[in-house]
Amino acid sequence: MLDGTSSILAHRLQNLSLLLLSLVFFPLDMFILAISFFIQSTLHNKATRSRDLARNKPAFQRRTVLVTGVGMTKGLAIARLFYQAGHDVIGADFEPDGALVCGRVSKSLRRFYRLGSPDAKNGSALYIQSLLDIIAQEKVDLWISCSGVASAVEDGMAKEVVEARTPCKAIQFDVKSTQTLHEKHSFIEYTKSMGLTVPDTHEVTSRAAVEDILRDAPGGRKYILKTIGVDDSVRGDMTLLSKDSASETSKYIARLRISFESPWILQQFIKGREYCTHSLVIGGRVKAFVACPSAELLMHYEALPSDSPLSKAMLQFTTEFAAKGGPGFTGHLSFDFMVVDDGDLDLDGGSIALYPIECNPRAHTAVALFNGSMKMVDGYLSVLQANTSLKEDVSEVITPVQKDSYYWVGHDLVTLLLLPTLSFLTFDKSLSDLVRDYAAFVSHLLTWRDGTYETWDPLPWWWLYHVYWPERFLTCLRAGQKWSRLNVSTTKMFQC
Repeated sequence: MLDGTSSILAHRLQNLSLLLLSLVFFPLDMFILAISFFIQSTLHNKATRSRDLARNKPAFQRRTVLVTGVGMTKGLAIARLFYQAGHDVIGADFEPDGALVCGRVSKSLRRFYRLGSPDAKNGSALYIQSLLDIIAQEKVDLWISCSGVASAVEDGMAKEVVEARTPCKAIQFDVKSTQTLHEKHSFIEYTKSMGLTVPDTHEVTSRAAVEDILRDAPGGRKYILKTIGVDDSVRGDMTLLSKDSASETSKYIARLRISFESPWILQQFIKGREYCTHSLVIGGRVKAFVACPSAELLMHYEALPSDSPLSKAMLQFTTEFAAKGGPGFTGHLSFDFMVVDDGDLDLDGGSIALYPIECNPRAHTAVALFNGSMKMVDGYLSVLQANTSLKEDVSEVITPVQKDSYYWVGHDLVTLLLLPTLSFLTFDKSLSDLVRDYAAFVSHLLTWRDGTYETWDPLPWWWLYHVYWPERFLTCLRAGQKWSRLNVSTTKMFQC
């Protein structure tokens, strides 16, 4: 893909090529859509059967649930779970530049609403008011926030207003908790104050401060610079500091915009493998948990076995962390960990070196691994109980019931077929590497599950590739916008 140094013409050609790709696959995808509709209307429909069975249970109490972020896989996955469990689901999301998100056409939704976006002029007022209007109009019992990184703090504000003005409960941390966990530097300081292990981390507001820290660092220790704010142009930069020479280090630092107004963090580089987690926390107690291997741009999800030492270590960390939050600590909690040695080790020996490097106080796409778990719905609904204190809740932590792995066919089509083929034709990739990429694509296609597609609810999958993304690409063409990468699962376009 291109970057910020590429010409506008190159970026326009990139958008045009992806629009053409959508057109090329349109007939095939229409055929798949038609077959899916035929199957769900004439043959066994697992989702409808599950929904009917749930509603026929004597003790069943139907709830109205608002899920925000249904344009992303994580929001759509949760909405589908509640639908299959017999509840009424209202969906809502931002629609950037008017692009119609795929979740709006899901069978799992009773109704969809477009949310007002937080902005510099109105702050979070329009967003919060749109949530209040939906909750009042639909008589919502539970709001599950699955919004993205850009509205993290606004979601915390909305939670406090919603719970103060309505009987609706929210799966969302309050403002103070969200701000502390959302910012990389404050998360590290908060975690350190608990006595938990953290990598050496410094907040820096000048280039000189970076050079001073690097100069005084222990021999052999490397660091990574991360912006505290949301800056897509540097998000994927994993340059190790110090470089081979002081002049190279100074030259690299000089091009970064570091100031009091735009602070960064300098964090110790931990050599090892990266993992991510997703957990549901109700009243300071972990209700559901999953861990999986991670990557800088994570587009393939495979859950670690819940009984593995590594998964247990991350769950233990999450449990201790959540308990410190107390009975008011409710929301989605996701961590990124670096593990120095990820072998099958004995936890009792203390041999797993686990370093939390980042926290996301919001839902993670890994929630898709809970597909088919009706216990997950019970976990969410427990927040509606009169008393959710830590002492009374002794239930087991919910883990995925299915061993499915997830991918997104649109992403793999480009990254495992088209781009490798182009690299091979331009002599940048060997034949053995090309065959390996092709084999991975075929393996995913035949044995993995697409994160957006469901036989009983196929329209969001079709819509994602033939309505939503084409609308985004057309907007970029008209406005001359540059982007470097796409995350199909979160529908995020990384501007550059």
